[in-house]
Amino acid sequence: MGRYFGTDGFRGKANEGLTAQHAYEIGRFLGWYYGRNGRAQIVVGKDTRRSSYMLEYAISAGMVASGADVYLLHVTTTPSVSYVTRTDGFDCGVMISASHNPFYDNGIKLMNREGEKMDEATIALVEDYLDGKLELDGSIWKELPMATEDGIGAIIDHSAGRNRYTGYLISLAMYSFKGKKVALDCANGSAWQIAPSVFTALGAEVCVINNRPDGLNINTNCGSTHIEGLQKFVVENGCDVGFAFDGDADRCLAVDENGELVDGDKIMYIYARYMKERDRLKNNTVVTTVMSNFGLYKALDDFGIRYEKTKVGDKYVYENMVQNGHRIGGEQSGHIIFSKYARTGDGILTSLKVMEVMLARKEKLSRLAEPVTIYPQVLINVRVQDKKTAQDDPAVQAAVKAVADELGNTGRILVRESGTEPVVRVMVEAETQQVCRELAERVVDVIRAQGHAV
Repeated sequence: MGRYFGTDGFRGKANEGLTAQHAYEIGRFLGWYYGRNGRAQIVVGKDTRRSSYMLEYAISAGMVASGADVYLLHVTTTPSVSYVTRTDGFDCGVMISASHNPFYDNGIKLMNREGEKMDEATIALVEDYLDGKLELDGSIWKELPMATEDGIGAIIDHSAGRNRYTGYLISLAMYSFKGKKVALDCANGSAWQIAPSVFTALGAEVCVINNRPDGLNINTNCGSTHIEGLQKFVVENGCDVGFAFDGDADRCLAVDENGELVDGDKIMYIYARYMKERDRLKNNTVVTTVMSNFGLYKALDDFGIRYEKTKVGDKYVYENMVQNGHRIGGEQSGHIIFSKYARTGDGILTSLKVMEVMLARKEKLSRLAEPVTIYPQVLINVRVQDKKTAQDDPAVQAAVKAVADELGNTGRILVRESGTEPVVRVMVEAETQQVCRELAERVVDVIRAQGHAV
């Protein structure tokens, strides 16, 4: 990870860790960097946070001051920015969002012209400019030249691009959803207009919750990080299935007709099995992360499907998929990538693919998910002063080893740092929830005793 950008962009509390000045300077760099051989064209989207407007205006001002033309998608999803960037030929794309984080956080995600996450080399240049030590093209750039006269860029409404993305999603559906009652939890975020429009166009009876964003309620007790609301809603309203998105709609979790959670691991199994049954699972492989559950791997083994494991982060999943030509991968959190159709996780696309399997096999979601038995798991997030120092502490490492030895072949422990927050995550899987909790807390107690927690 870089000095400012983590695995999912530049993330921080709005106007503290991430300020309007940061956004302006990033815009200045992008407009200049991509405009060295002609006027740059950059597309920008945002989620529903109050601070997203501030950051959108600031980064756009920086871009046009450097001579770029900026095309605004307004409130939209991260995958829509990816789609529009690559299909409309933009030099790069920007999404302003802190994804599943609380409303007071925000972030800036950068994408290359293919709609993929920006490469590390370019990110390093952005960070160098933010630190006032940019060296490029044989020169040191403490300040970048300002565009003047007709060189100043323009800001252009590009809501048509968002509409084309909506049409693209609709075009991917293989079946009508008529006769299906579908609940959608839009997390008061980016999906609040797009997801209901797609499902309504496909004929579903749509029941929508948390689709009244006010700038302060994104992800608040709703969406994929608070699935219990959707679980209750599905049962009380007799829905066939429910889907919950996160703030920027690159994640999706499902709820079956009984109100039971169908997480990213189960979704990957359901779709991979469906593809294998039709001889369409390329390389017979699913790409997972180290956070995927034992139960997923056992179910994949039972059905003869191979899998690979990457570090946590959809960035690493996608890199593995591209390098090896795999078609499906993702995370337990609902970040699922279908590389034939998208360059990033896409929550709405994921929900469409789950519907496809339900309709093709004429089965309820509970039945499709049945072969995956999820092992009990406890994940404790510990806010720390320094993530690396906490993990490298010999006492912490000794505690982790002791737990791993105690679990043996009956479970596992994984301690890792968050890519977006000052947090160390302690995860334990074991045969019972009680064992998971006791062993995870044992390690957390050591982290705290060593003075790392804040």
